[in-house]
Amino acid sequence: MNSDVKRNLRTYASKNKAILLSRFFKTGKGEYGEGDRFLGIMVPHIRSVVKQFRDLPLQETKKLIRSPWHEERLCGLLILVDQFQRGDEKIRKRIYDTYLASMKYVNNWDLVDLTTPRIVGAYLEHRPRNILMTFAKSNDLWKRRIAVLATFWFIKDGDFSDALKIAHMLRNDSHDLIHKAVGWMLREIGKRDVKTLESFLDTHAKHMPRTMLRYAIEKFPEKKRKGYMRR
Repeated sequence: MNSDVKRNLRTYASKNKAILLSRFFKTGKGEYGEGDRFLGIMVPHIRSVVKQFRDLPLQETKKLIRSPWHEERLCGLLILVDQFQRGDEKIRKRIYDTYLASMKYVNNWDLVDLTTPRIVGAYLEHRPRNILMTFAKSNDLWKRRIAVLATFWFIKDGDFSDALKIAHMLRNDSHDLIHKAVGWMLREIGKRDVKTLESFLDTHAKHMPRTMLRYAIEKFPEKKRKGYMRR
């Protein structure tokens, strides 16, 4: 079964796209995606394969997630998302545990962004979320981004507390990918409650990295954006 998935994925592979994706996802020495390998498959094609193999057994899905090829890992992770959404509580628990056990393979921003809210965020919606604070303190870039992106699920329901707490914890983070992720979540809060966002920014804007602030205020009127950027 696992080999069938790989064979289907490879019908969409492109050497030229693989080169472009390798550059886009920063796979060079010292870059955040160092050593990652690409087949050159775009996300819509990966999703079409996911639909064909949405009932892939968990053990086979785990093998995909551990693949050295980026697109195979993404395919496996998206199969988990699909099965999580359709599963009962027992299945969801098993998938959540599998996701946490596989985090070393969730090692680029697209893998995190396309899967974390729908598995980690969804599972923790009505449960204690202490693990997100642990991730936010991690030295691992991707665990920190997972902590941030999991809160997207809560934000959509108007629950901002954990997103604001993690944004506060990571406001001085050194990595641009965290600046962008935190700014994005703050912007999502602002779409739903601009006063809550402004209250956070009035306290922290002058100390935030410019990228984080720029993402957070993207939807503000120009005059207000300039006012915050001048701080």
